Amino acid sequence: MKKIYHLSTCDTCKRIITELAPSSEFTLQDIKSESITLDQIEEMHALSGSYEALFSKRARLYKERDLKNKSLSEKEYKALILEHYTFLKRPVIIVENQIFIGNAKKTVEAAKSAI
Repeated sequence: MKKIYHLSTCDTCKRIITELAPSSEFTLQDIKSESITLDQIEEMHALSGSYEALFSKRARLYKERDLKNKSLSEKEYKALILEHYTFLKRPVIIVENQIFIGNAKKTVEAAKSAI
């Protein structure tokens, strides 16, 4: 399976998708218009090993809710990601049994070489 979870309004996500030049074998899911399901988040967790790794600490809601001053459990990270799409670190790129999370240059390069 080749899939990219992204936000269609995010310029960084658009740039990365263009860089990766996903062919028709990639499935693109705009997480704003098509919410992440429980099965999908659990699949991402199985590949990444952690809900915290999938969690975006840059999200506006993270700051608004003052979550940086709280010690969140894996269960809470999972619940927050399922609650609101902005809590998912983007993009999440899945290539077969590998997962690439976020927009760091090193992460994008690793995803490119996996394709």
